[in-house]
Amino acid sequence: MAKHGKNYRNASEKVSADLYSPKAALELVKELASAKFDETIDVSIRLGVDTRKADQNVRGSISLPHGTGKTVRVAVFAEGEKAREAEAAGADIVGADDLVASIQAGNFDFDAAIATPNMMAKVGRIGKLLGPRGLMPNPKLGTVTMDVAKMVGELKAGRVEYRADRYGICHVPLGKASFELVALVENYQALITEILRVKPAAAKGRYIKSVVVSSTMGPGVKVDGTKVRALMED
Repeated sequence: MAKHGKNYRNASEKVSADLYSPKAALELVKELASAKFDETIDVSIRLGVDTRKADQNVRGSISLPHGTGKTVRVAVFAEGEKAREAEAAGADIVGADDLVASIQAGNFDFDAAIATPNMMAKVGRIGKLLGPRGLMPNPKLGTVTMDVAKMVGELKAGRVEYRADRYGICHVPLGKASFELVALVENYQALITEILRVKPAAAKGRYIKSVVVSSTMGPGVKVDGTKVRALMED
């Protein structure tokens, strides 16, 4: 069992085993974030799905209304006019064969990748390098697109990916501890609404089984996953 420091143990003592409303949970997590850096606030949502079955996979992306507070470095696989559009939109790295070669050499100085459809044959050659890092462009996530400028803007503004792992859990950043409470609550509401929207038809029984929010260095706080509307009012 991992040993936690004094600050973590003190924070844990302030957390009840009861379910908190989303607003109360996020307010407590903000209060307990005591590290010297601006901690990230994360949410873990355990779903009643069997991801071994293709028709129960839950995966997608969403632009959080207040972003995540993280500076996102974006790489774009494109040529010609589309490369120029990506650069103008603020992409950090733009290239084609040269970008593929750079990645093959072990350079992964970016957090997200976009590709135009005609570049996917080249990108496919490095799929085994990008895939395990969650960096492979994917048409279902909107990162294989001709509208590279729009996607660069969305990724820079705080577009996040959600994906149920083999245990059916989605881990997603909601923002920073320095965010106003209302911003965190609105980001949470946008995400939970999206998760409900993409519920697989094949999923049976209780869909949202548990929700926990936490800061980078803080304890988890259990959230009442049945509360999904008007979250600032409770």
